[in-house]
Amino acid sequence: MTAQRVLIVDDEPDIRELLDITLSRMGLDTFSAATLGEARELVTEVSPDLCLTDMKLPDGNGISLVEFIQQDHAHIPVAMITAHGSVETAITALKAGAFDFISKPIELETLRTLVSSALQLGGDTATLSQAVGQDLIGNAPSIQLLRKQITKLARSQAPVHIRGESGSGKEVVARLIHNNGPRSRGNFIAVNCGAIPPDLMESELFGHVKGSFTGAAADKPGLFQAAAGGTLFLDEVADLPLAMQVKLLRAIQEKAVRPVGGSAEIPTDVRLLSATHKDLAAEVDAGRFRNDLYYRINVIDVKVPSLRERSEDLPLLAAAITERIAREHGEGGVKLDDTALRALANYTFPGNVRELENILERSLALLDGDTITADDLQFSQMTPRSPQTRTRKSDREGTQTWSVEEAYGDLEGYLEEIEKQILSKALEESRWNKTATARLLGISFRSLRYRLKKLGLDE
Repeated sequence: MTAQRVLIVDDEPDIRELLDITLSRMGLDTFSAATLGEARELVTEVSPDLCLTDMKLPDGNGISLVEFIQQDHAHIPVAMITAHGSVETAITALKAGAFDFISKPIELETLRTLVSSALQLGGDTATLSQAVGQDLIGNAPSIQLLRKQITKLARSQAPVHIRGESGSGKEVVARLIHNNGPRSRGNFIAVNCGAIPPDLMESELFGHVKGSFTGAAADKPGLFQAAAGGTLFLDEVADLPLAMQVKLLRAIQEKAVRPVGGSAEIPTDVRLLSATHKDLAAEVDAGRFRNDLYYRINVIDVKVPSLRERSEDLPLLAAAITERIAREHGEGGVKLDDTALRALANYTFPGNVRELENILERSLALLDGDTITADDLQFSQMTPRSPQTRTRKSDREGTQTWSVEEAYGDLEGYLEEIEKQILSKALEESRWNKTATARLLGISFRSLRYRLKKLGLDE
């Protein structure tokens, strides 16, 4: 098997020698250049599998080499060697297309990890592009651009900020970047920053040691540690409190975290992806988000289009989602007719793809037959109701009123509990005969089976 080739570009002989020895011990063939001109010639001549370049060279800078390789040899990953603490240089390199960066003085273990990750990429970008295309459905120009961005970003370690409306698929994009990159074997840890109580956020992200606070009965690793070797996805990052933003910035800069109550920092190896439905730049202007943190997490900016912005993809997207949901529930051959497609085209989808999935899942659960029509989508029922009370009629108990206040804080849980009670009672009256239960409730057998599975009553 032919050894993989690494091009080392640095005008300091001792640095070139150190890198040569380290990489040779990893079983790699190395080639060295002291100038930008020599490096360009060797890139064309040798076609290395990886290029390591210093920032400052006698006849130019490493950024120029990154741009040259990106333009004519995009399959070759480039890692930049920067001065310690030179954040701006590192970010400039990443924006230019560098795979990653490493700071001087070079830590050999960090170097080995970087090189191993870069060499896992390989040069087959066509296969990568095809894999992304299978999971990102649509042909709208905005989706084609997004697909190209994901393909490129999967081959990088640059921090990426993903922006888009709620339900547009920001986490889908983050997972595609992770799953198709060199960290795909590591964990993908997603956390909604708006869902963690502020007093628990530091412990959740960085972990804590036993006895550090009331209830800390044992050491607990944080999400940074859980994502080691993989990707940490901070969703709704704009919801981070300012005090936590300071600590997150330090963790990113130092590539280390200090658990709550801990006396030492723990090195971390994560790729950071973030997302929000808010305008992060506007949050910075309003003083709600730190400019220096924005600068670090927004190295590459990716826009996920709303469903309204790619309405031409609706038929293809709806068909694919319907097929997936039907398959998950053991069904097959379910399709949408022309009336359903027209109804979808006339709807604005404020909840984007997530709302489309919910509408189709509900329609399929209540469907009698194998064709979804406009009536099955129930758009006519999606109108605001009174904010005060809802009522239902019961043959045995007359009319019962449910107060909205009872559902505050956990509406989904409240509704599920009511549905569980109704289904359980109907099952008991029907002696657990599901066909009779469906008839008693006035719903299809398919709908009953879906609801029982959803609520954990199908055993």
